[in-house]
Amino acid sequence: LGSFITEPAAMTLTALMLRDRYFSRGLSNRLKYATLGMLFVNVSIGGTLTHFAAPPVLMVAAKWQWDTPFMITHFGWKAAVAVFVNAVVLTWLFRRELITKGNTDEHTGRAPMPLAMAGIHLAFLFGVVLFAHHPVVFMGLFLFFLGFTEAYKAHQDRLILREGLLVAFFLAGLVVLGGMQQWWLQHALVGVEPTLLYFLATALTAVTDNAALTYLASLVEGVSPEFKYAIVAGAVTGGGLTFIANAPNPAGVAILKSSFDDESISPMGLFLAALPPTCVAIVAFQVL
Repeated sequence: LGSFITEPAAMTLTALMLRDRYFSRGLSNRLKYATLGMLFVNVSIGGTLTHFAAPPVLMVAAKWQWDTPFMITHFGWKAAVAVFVNAVVLTWLFRRELITKGNTDEHTGRAPMPLAMAGIHLAFLFGVVLFAHHPVVFMGLFLFFLGFTEAYKAHQDRLILREGLLVAFFLAGLVVLGGMQQWWLQHALVGVEPTLLYFLATALTAVTDNAALTYLASLVEGVSPEFKYAIVAGAVTGGGLTFIANAPNPAGVAILKSSFDDESISPMGLFLAALPPTCVAIVAFQVL
């Protein structure tokens, strides 16, 4: 779903479901970290089915003239295979714990949301995605949505505006300040063999953020199609290794950290948990 409702939205919704339906049921830390690592990797690579949902793709799509059919044929189907394999393997490995502690057949006590209310939410979601590049219409829809949620509080959860703004300010700062990093990243990327560039991008994205990496790569002129594929594929592959590797990751951390010991997530624990699904993504993008 991250390819259609944007990666930050997919991260937020999935993290909320994991927190309320699974992490709150006393799962082992091993399963929590494994799930967190897979979530971050799958969201990072899963946004490549379209040209507008993943921050690293959004940064280059317009300049390199990539549209949704191009993304599906060059990136999306490979990412879908990796996402499926990651999910199936993790579910099978922890099947016993999921069966005993992951039963979700509980009632929340809240009245079911009317279909009309759900339809209005979907209409707002469709509208903001459709008019994401038309600020006047976008802001009008957003303000209308805020008023709607205030008027019908009985069927609304708390709006997680703070987490959303963290992502928004990060991407805005990237566009404003990213060019200042070009002096070292450009020399590190230009002239590198595509396969080596792919692994270099996978490693660099963990410490620079994948959207920053692709944005700076888009500033380089006269690059080959192989360069473009390697830099974007590598950037999304490494998007789950650290908290800062992908823009939606901080939102996921903010939602899920209360479920971990001492309400904190270990950076090393996340890195180790994300390595296996990252390796699956490497195979998908380099072999398939």
